[in-house]
Amino acid sequence: MKIEGYNFGEIIVNGRTYRADIIIFPDKVKPDWWRKEGHSLCIEDLEDVLKEKPEVLIIGTGAYGAMRVPDETLRVLRERGIEVKVLPTKLACEEFNKLVDKKKVVAALHLTC
Repeated sequence: MKIEGYNFGEIIVNGRTYRADIIIFPDKVKPDWWRKEGHSLCIEDLEDVLKEKPEVLIIGTGAYGAMRVPDETLRVLRERGIEVKVLPTKLACEEFNKLVDKKKVVAALHLTC
């Protein structure tokens, strides 16, 4: 998986364009990812990620960082041995591309605000 481009509200992964939030797994993309509380990330929003058991989860909080990641969500992820990186989405995309060939990495990306 490779992120080829990101702009507000749009991302290109392996040649395919997505215009809604996504989760990128090592072998697939989950399109149209929606969260229970919109701009707050609950652990329930990451059930598919927990099943995947990544070494690293990169969370893209949006172009302006509007999506919040509560301490409780971070605690549960870290207790499961997952390294978590919380970044604005542009930086999250760059970090994903740096790590994708080195570790089992998943990216959960908010594409707009």
